Amino acid sequence: MEHVVVREARERMGKTLDTLRQELGKIHTGRANPALLEDIRVDYYGVPTPLRHLANLVAPDPDLLVVRPFDKSQIGAIEKAIRAADLGLNPQNDGQLIRIKVPRLSEERRNELAKLVAKKAEEAKIALRNIRRELRERLEQDKKEAKISEDDFFRLQKELDQITSDFQKKVEELAEKKAEEMRTL
Repeated sequence: MEHVVVREARERMGKTLDTLRQELGKIHTGRANPALLEDIRVDYYGVPTPLRHLANLVAPDPDLLVVRPFDKSQIGAIEKAIRAADLGLNPQNDGQLIRIKVPRLSEERRNELAKLVAKKAEEAKIALRNIRRELRERLEQDKKEAKISEDDFFRLQKELDQITSDFQKKVEELAEKKAEEMRTL
């Protein structure tokens, strides 16, 4: 049976990995990706609402995003929010939908984004190490209180280190995949 600390490590580290995936999805690679716009907040009748709740977001071409508002009366507010998001995008409103040409990235901007990807990956690795440290402290406390044996303590510690190592490899793979995506455009 899996120990509670091991199970918690997998859950929390999995959430860290999911968060990194979301963060990397928002980084503009020069290719149209609806994730770029999903979390933009639109003033919807006085309530800041994520764009994904107000419109259908699609990328029909590698360099085009199309936003189809569910409520056509909000098209102006959506366009304004996209401009205000400071993503370097220029939305074009035709009264029915918004088209956004996604510009190609310059080499300089590509390098800046590669650094941002590396920074996000490092933050995720730090979060993983913090989870491991916190759970190790809990194991040490359990050992002191004689809730687990010395052998179990060392076995669980080794298992925790292995889980952390596995998740760190996954973080590196995600970061490398995102960097590769930016290089191939």
